[in-house]
Amino acid sequence: MKRLFLALWIAVASAAQAAGVLGPQAMQAHYATIAPKLAASEFGAPLLLRSDETPRRIEGEVFAVVDQPFAVVSAALAEPAAWCEILMLHLNKKSCRRVTDAGGTVLRVRIGKKEPQPQDQASLLVFRWLGATKRADPEAHVVVQMEADDGPYDTNDYRFFTEAVPQGGNRTFLHMGYAFGYGGAGSVAMKIYLATVARSKIGFTRVGDKYVGGVRGVAERNTMRYFLAIEAYLASLSLQGTREQQLEFRITRWFDGTERYARQLHELDRDDYLKMKREELRRPQK
Repeated sequence: MKRLFLALWIAVASAAQAAGVLGPQAMQAHYATIAPKLAASEFGAPLLLRSDETPRRIEGEVFAVVDQPFAVVSAALAEPAAWCEILMLHLNKKSCRRVTDAGGTVLRVRIGKKEPQPQDQASLLVFRWLGATKRADPEAHVVVQMEADDGPYDTNDYRFFTEAVPQGGNRTFLHMGYAFGYGGAGSVAMKIYLATVARSKIGFTRVGDKYVGGVRGVAERNTMRYFLAIEAYLASLSLQGTREQQLEFRITRWFDGTERYARQLHELDRDDYLKMKREELRRPQK
């Protein structure tokens, strides 16, 4: 039973592609279209989130404006090492290591429990780094993509992307998406998780007078967690201090960000999360 619950967490926590990369012109056009909705967002920040459920597949994406210059965002997100720093803020990431050889660059991510756990007891997911594409003016744009064909416990076809374009006032319009599929065993794990541990968990989208639950709720909760990880990492880059101080800033900001939406995202007490992440971020990555 515990393995089935872990299977679900592995699937949810892994990132991938949802609606797809728009490109610089479509991003700017989409921003113009949704700017009023961003300004009136119920998240209390310029952010919109969507999810989709298809047979044995989860998709989620977020559009948001971050208070960071495009030059900072594009330089940071184009580095694969930065993504290990970002992914490690998530509850169940136990380690992340970038490996580059003749075959290219991969991120070896260990995914496990939302509590302290040895790295070698966590499951391995290997993302292929598909590279980063950056454009300068007049169509400034950056896009990064990762993918994995297979994951633990019958999960598959992981897709992840993040793209961004500049906005006025040293702000950046960001689009992030992820998706993954799951087979028969993964479907069983999902049903058990939704009927037990996640029975009362909800997402962010309202349908009538209720918030979505089920698979869409799973997608939305983790889409938000990944966006908050990106936002916390970018915010830490302006901090004048040591690496230790930057790490402390990130984990604190990520946790505080999730607590703004505690009804959907609360899992651990603050001290428990911070202690766990301090240990995970400082131990050698095997």
